[in-house]
Amino acid sequence: MNIVSPPVEGAAFEDRLLLALSSSGAITADSSERAQRAYARAGGSLVDIVIRLGLCEEKSLAQAIAAVTGLDMLADDALPERAIRPNQLSVPFLREARVLPLAESEDAVLLAGADPTNALTLRALALVFGKPVRFVVATASAVEDNLLRLYSSAATQGEAAESILTTASDVTDTDIARLRESASQAPIVRFVEKLIARAIDARASDIHIEPLERRLRVRLRIDGILHDEEMAPLSSAPAIVSRIKILARLDIGERRLPQDGSIKINVRGREVDLRVATAPVVNGESVAIRILDRETVQLDLRELGFGDFLLTSLTRALQRPNGIVLVTGPTGSGKSTTLYAALDRLNTAGRKIITVEDPVEYKIEGLNQIQVKPEIGLDFARTLRSILRHDPDVIMVGEIRDAETARIATQAALTGHLVLSTLHTNDAASAVTRLLDMGIEDYLVTSTVAGVLAQRLVRSLCTSCRRPCDLPDFLQAAAAKRREEGREVNFFESAGCPSCRGTGYAGRRVVAEMMDMNDLVRRTVLAKAEASQLRAAAIRSGMRTLYEAGVDAVFDGMTSHEEVLRVAQDLRD
Repeated sequence: MNIVSPPVEGAAFEDRLLLALSSSGAITADSSERAQRAYARAGGSLVDIVIRLGLCEEKSLAQAIAAVTGLDMLADDALPERAIRPNQLSVPFLREARVLPLAESEDAVLLAGADPTNALTLRALALVFGKPVRFVVATASAVEDNLLRLYSSAATQGEAAESILTTASDVTDTDIARLRESASQAPIVRFVEKLIARAIDARASDIHIEPLERRLRVRLRIDGILHDEEMAPLSSAPAIVSRIKILARLDIGERRLPQDGSIKINVRGREVDLRVATAPVVNGESVAIRILDRETVQLDLRELGFGDFLLTSLTRALQRPNGIVLVTGPTGSGKSTTLYAALDRLNTAGRKIITVEDPVEYKIEGLNQIQVKPEIGLDFARTLRSILRHDPDVIMVGEIRDAETARIATQAALTGHLVLSTLHTNDAASAVTRLLDMGIEDYLVTSTVAGVLAQRLVRSLCTSCRRPCDLPDFLQAAAAKRREEGREVNFFESAGCPSCRGTGYAGRRVVAEMMDMNDLVRRTVLAKAEASQLRAAAIRSGMRTLYEAGVDAVFDGMTSHEEVLRVAQDLRD
């Protein structure tokens, strides 16, 4: 019997597959070597190894297999409306083999699968059907999704999920065992894996899983904006949350209190850190996952969006041998990334740099990075006091949260250290008044603070679909002034295309204002002026406001005016 047509066999298949993946750029050289080592050590199927290790995108893998073997790819219109022989086929077997029966005729059976090299599976299915098997290539997720759709009873799933729904105050060992069992089921494992992979592919910074009254809402934060990603039945929420908790090494039996954990995963050959936070809500547990992908983070100030004027001012502050450089802005405005980029500039063999962070988001070669642990008394203030005895040149404090930390940072600056830190204030001038409110004397503020950078993140226009448009009347004066300075004015609007998911934007950039501690600003501080007066003094001494920086980005064709107003409406002069 001709088991599969066309046949896939021969030791050369593995080499040809890796070559095809490498040639198309779907897999890196390191990932290819990793796959070869795993295959040489464990044997079995190379396709299965690439899938399990997540070394490349599923679609790229499927296309490479089709190209190497000459097999067809699964067509969208080839999906069956109903299950093929549901009473004779073992669903766990099909899931493990990643095979989906598509159609049966008198002469043959058509199968879709992720691995055509699995001869034992194909032979077994040929024997079950009693006829030859023909094969088309599909992604593993397409097979899994359709097996779930065709071969799993929705009613049975609902009953199984309902059986593990218990009150938060009555969790028994049996309940925990059921949670673990449900979290280990292939559909739940696949759902979580696919969700994380899609989020990373979409450049999302966060994943939000929220149980509502009738459904489980899943959203991705992309470029600062939340987008609905996928709906799931509310009955699946306990299993999905438990799966994430297991990965993050959290207590799946504790559903009354918030928990925090972390996950380190490998996605297509690169390591990604996930920070997981759970919280009890009315309809169950809400989960927030922060994605920390080192490869997507720009640590170059110019690439982040810093123009010549702003970069000159910030560089001047960073070149000082001592003093405090503050970065301010609301949560999610990119303060930590800016500090990392600044440290990257300062990170030379001649400087010792120590950071105190909560948490350590990105590990950078050459830095001495310390993770604070308040539960054991290792907070910012205590850690900062201790590191001063380690003879650092540059100190980065993740955030000045209290008066004690502010005072130690000030003393460090006075004793010859350059201190970088963040504050949560709306603009640069308010950072100074915040330090004064913490009890730092005005003469210490004026003698230690070198500069304050206030920033926001605006979405960048998608270069694939942005289009020129007419300049509105309210921007004509600013455009005329820019032209007088000999600079071009380019004004675009967002359109939307598949590459930007129809949003018109792709990526984000910094818009910021930099307040230097010059003589006029110092006199204003010592005169005990309010933040608005201090801001006016900084503008008179040459500070370009955050809104003006945003308008410059608009005229550079990098973002839209609506986007600038979204993040800086309250700072418009």
